[in-house]
Amino acid sequence: MRQTLPEIVTRAPEQLGQALERCRRLRDLSQADLGRSAGIRQATVSKMEQGVDTTSLRTVYALCAALNLELVLRPRGGAAYPPEEGA
Repeated sequence: MRQTLPEIVTRAPEQLGQALERCRRLRDLSQADLGRSAGIRQATVSKMEQGVDTTSLRTVYALCAALNLELVLRPRGGAAYPPEEGA
């Protein structure tokens, strides 16, 4: 039975890395498997999961694509957008 992944909010590299690791594990993939699917090295997957902030956006998008995820931007917690001046 396939698990449904809840929406995961991330606001820091470490949180994004943890979220990607969780998604990878839910799909029963090793770092090497995910790396092959995303076209990147296993060591890069490891760094991303550890929240190393030197990871490129290209790598983030490659990992998301390999995990069938998309990156969504939205205002935090119901905040008005665009933010009001002085907020």
